[in-house]
Amino acid sequence: MDAIDLGFYRHDGHLTVNGVFGADEMDAVVRDIEQWGEAFLSRLPQSQRAWYLDGGVKARAVLRKLDNPHVHREAVRALARDPRLVRHVESVLGAGVSVYFSQIFFKAPEGGGPKPAHQDNFYFGPTDIDGVVTAWIALDDATLENGCLYFGDGSNVGPVYPHFAPEGEPFNLQLPAAVLGGQPMTPAPVKKGGVSFHHGNTFHQSGPNHSMKWRRACALHYVRNDVEFATPALPYDTALKFKAS
Repeated sequence: MDAIDLGFYRHDGHLTVNGVFGADEMDAVVRDIEQWGEAFLSRLPQSQRAWYLDGGVKARAVLRKLDNPHVHREAVRALARDPRLVRHVESVLGAGVSVYFSQIFFKAPEGGGPKPAHQDNFYFGPTDIDGVVTAWIALDDATLENGCLYFGDGSNVGPVYPHFAPEGEPFNLQLPAAVLGGQPMTPAPVKKGGVSFHHGNTFHQSGPNHSMKWRRACALHYVRNDVEFATPALPYDTALKFKAS
């Protein structure tokens, strides 16, 4: 298993480490979240469908995401506190870390929609902008074809920019074109079981899924234990903060 190259991470604002988890471990998590997703979708009220459904898939109702799997699923809690992952997170943040928020991203075959460029720290408003790192765990191979992440190299050293939301999508906060115009975005494929780590200020986005394969992932948003989301753009429940070490 590769180690975190802190110099690279601090320079570019992101780093991929392959081989953190085994393929069989990822398959077990996928089976668990599929069961959860089916149950969640069956009782999803109309008022919340725009938030959770993937608008890129027209033929059927497909979830694009689920929130806080570290609260709802033991399989994800096990990932969050796994020493193989926590040691990498602590090499970035220091000893003593918690998951403040987490997500499952589904990105279905043949239409799973893109996610516009944004900064996590705008969403979270942390008390320390350097006290947040996202561990994006590839539950499937994330490729150019099926919608891997793209990063703005070095954008972590810049400010947190104001974001905007398209009309009717208050949850879809994104960076304006004027900010993105001068920032190249670099693709970052991740092998199944690998983890992409990124700083809370780093610009990132994902493309659509043009393939016949799923691109599922679990994003664990870690903070140092002393860090809180003080000025978030969306509501986050502090009671769900999960101490991983």
